[in-house]
Amino acid sequence: MIRKHSATLHGHRTSISLEDEFWAELNAIAKARAISLAALISEIDDQRSPDSNLSSALRLEVLTWLKSGSGATSSQS
Repeated sequence: MIRKHSATLHGHRTSISLEDEFWAELNAIAKARAISLAALISEIDDQRSPDSNLSSALRLEVLTWLKSGSGATSSQS
């Protein structure tokens, strides 16, 4: 199910629509990298192309993480 999540990026609140499974994987990535979820989202936001939206960039980050094998031990929801 797609849910809206709120995050603060560079001092501004934003809303992100993301499926629960992607949100769980983002949390796993942040935990594996020993950074906060907010820091991970900010990092992805800073690195994304200006013509892509944040929700898509977050999904692509999860896909890249899982394809690299880094997420092999993350829990699947």
